[in-house]
Amino acid sequence: MLRPIRVLAAAAAALALVSACNSASNGSQPGTPGEAAGTTRGVSAGSIKVGGIVSMTSASGYSKKDTDLGARARYLRANAEGGINGRTIDYIGAEDDGQDPGKNLAAARKLVQQDKVFAVAPMSSVTFSGADFLEQEKVPTFGWGTLPSFCGPRYIYGFNGCLVPSPGGTLNQTWPEGIAQVLGGAKGKSVALIANDSDAGKFGIRTFQQGFASAGFEVAYAKASVPGTAVPSDWSAYVKDILAGAGGKAPDAVVSVMQTPNNIGLFTALKRAGYQGLLSDPTDYDPALLAKDTTKQALDGVHVLLQFEPFESANPKMDQFKADIKAASGGREVPLNMHMLTGYMSADLFVSIAQKAGKDLTVAHFQNAAQSFSDTGTLVGDRAEPKGQKESFGCGALVRLKNGAYEVSVPFKCYEPIPFK
Repeated sequence: MLRPIRVLAAAAAALALVSACNSASNGSQPGTPGEAAGTTRGVSAGSIKVGGIVSMTSASGYSKKDTDLGARARYLRANAEGGINGRTIDYIGAEDDGQDPGKNLAAARKLVQQDKVFAVAPMSSVTFSGADFLEQEKVPTFGWGTLPSFCGPRYIYGFNGCLVPSPGGTLNQTWPEGIAQVLGGAKGKSVALIANDSDAGKFGIRTFQQGFASAGFEVAYAKASVPGTAVPSDWSAYVKDILAGAGGKAPDAVVSVMQTPNNIGLFTALKRAGYQGLLSDPTDYDPALLAKDTTKQALDGVHVLLQFEPFESANPKMDQFKADIKAASGGREVPLNMHMLTGYMSADLFVSIAQKAGKDLTVAHFQNAAQSFSDTGTLVGDRAEPKGQKESFGCGALVRLKNGAYEVSVPFKCYEPIPFK
């Protein structure tokens, strides 16, 4: 049975901090080859225990809380269809890491050492300090592969592959190729890239700088300079630098690798400065943002990168997703957002691999199944492991906010990835 999301009381939070100080081996049972299902952490004769780590709250006010709803929706359907090889999924909900590295690690330790989960799905945050611990404890973990920790480790999987590879991997070209389509080609066009001064921001700048250059753009500006802990009250210095990036000429496109509060401030300031070029970001696909006129005006015309089928798609699998979200919401119609899809597809990849692993579910058997896993036509395109631990699945789309509604500006398509240097 699925449990409701638990709000941590002070005592529970203190317990999580205490457990974070314990040795990584205390109280955990890492999966080892030859283990029996009866001794596998989180697996009983009738259930599989799974938890999540999600930034429900943050200092900037940005929240990924609906990631938990998306995962819950997928697990509910799996259970309604008989579970995974006869076992129901006991989803205990997601821990809130507040986008804080210390809390992220504490959440990972709590899920493994105290709750004794078999897997963590979803993991959605801009920080993943718990990655080494989860890898060491051999905990299959699934999330959005926007951090380096999703690229290389054996037990950590991105639902649409590895998006921040190390040298020798590949880069997803959805964003630069999509923007090139909107602009009528990349030749002679310039782009400015801006991100937060964080690990995720720095890696984002590094990867997208190479991707846009490879697509034929001149990268006129590329900085991870915006504070990651608080939204600037004055964007004038950033706007001045961006608009002067191409030899004193405004770039043809400004691409923000940041979250909604920063995007609203930056795009509003750019528009007030008279900027007429293309604006794009990877986060602002959320109907709830349209409730406020100021937000709607700030994001009007912005092209948002998606790495899944748009909600406006006629794909039957999108119809299934919408039905599952409605069921998980108690039959209510709720505004859809990309965080729901993040949780849903993280859970979906876990369910699909676990199903292939068979009735005798151990970590070793799960990993063996993952080593030859593939399927086609999902909401993130064609999936394959272990390919996805080294490179992106290469698919995506762009949507644009126009007159208070989203419309598809570049349809969902898969692009050939490029080598990352």
